[in-house]
Amino acid sequence: MNNAKFYTADGFTDTLPGICAFKKKTEQELRELYRLHGYKEIETPGIEYLDIYSRPGFVPEQNLYKMTDQKGRLLALRYDGTIPAARYAANIKDFTPEALPIRISYIENMFRFADSGGGKQNEFTQAGVELMGAEGSDADAEVIALAIRSVLSTGITDLQISIGQVKLYDGIARQVGLDEESKTAIGRAINSRDTVTIEKTCDRLGVSDDDRKLLLMLPDAQGTYDIIDAFRQKVKDEEALTALDNLQNILDCLDEQGYLKYVSVDSGLMGGSVDYYTGVIFKGYTYEVGFPIVSGGRYDNTVAVFGRPMECVGFSLSLTLTLTALMRQGVTMEDKPADAIVGFKKGCRVQAYAVVEKLREDGLSAILDTTGMGSEELSDYANKQGIESAVFVDGEDE
Repeated sequence: MNNAKFYTADGFTDTLPGICAFKKKTEQELRELYRLHGYKEIETPGIEYLDIYSRPGFVPEQNLYKMTDQKGRLLALRYDGTIPAARYAANIKDFTPEALPIRISYIENMFRFADSGGGKQNEFTQAGVELMGAEGSDADAEVIALAIRSVLSTGITDLQISIGQVKLYDGIARQVGLDEESKTAIGRAINSRDTVTIEKTCDRLGVSDDDRKLLLMLPDAQGTYDIIDAFRQKVKDEEALTALDNLQNILDCLDEQGYLKYVSVDSGLMGGSVDYYTGVIFKGYTYEVGFPIVSGGRYDNTVAVFGRPMECVGFSLSLTLTLTALMRQGVTMEDKPADAIVGFKKGCRVQAYAVVEKLREDGLSAILDTTGMGSEELSDYANKQGIESAVFVDGEDE
């Protein structure tokens, strides 16, 4: 006897029937949500040329699943939805500027090497939208509001969206007079909430007390309008002030739609594994998972890398992490049994076909027994499986 056991690869898993049904239903609801907001769905290839992702500031190459084609060219499995969407937008035929903005959506599987655990997988389903060719706070707020609606539509109710602004730190660094090396070091420290490194760097550079206090505000300041007001009292750089205006206008838009309760400004939010964000950046969290389930921001320079300048803002929602959060929060995703099972006496198969098809036409899920169970066996089987109705066709009612 062969006792070999077969497992899925590390970071990959099967999706069980009840969870799969819930996931597919959620995907369809998201598709409808995006359609109602004017976003048109696209599908991009599961495999791209490696250099689509590995350009400076895009994706660390060690996080990509790599392979070669028959000609030896380097390829990568789809890492995210944003970069393929940017490539797609840059290559639209018969493009005219008057066609902007472009609103596109996607729901596809992504593949990436990453730290697994906590619900993270190396293959996961991601839904997202990209608003391309639109700049300003109204466009930013549209995408953030749609991200909130997307999460709420899945059944998540406990949601916190943290919003930052890349240019806020750029302006403050210029105001303080940081060189590029120090700016990078302090930026990393802000992103990891490492105030010790910020203090040490300030000591080494001889930064003034006022500038030190301003830099130390960045990793810790969280709130809404109060945080923006606190920075306005200390910030003089024009770019940083413009970034604060952007955040305030976004909050106004979200408040007008009733979404401010889900949002906080996080001045320490600087980015993550990708480095193409140029303005607003945001991440969404819920309890029972230790990673953001939604993330996004403005990436105005990305499409230009592929040959067509275009302002862009978008977000992605990890459906895999979202479903993990829902299950840990107590949402049941049971595998619903069929509504009916139809058995038949020998010689009555044609009649049984007619019965089972009529049930399906009426919108009921129906199984045709192919094992030859008798009437009592069929009833016992239906009871054990939770099937509501057992129908045995014996020809006597004709």
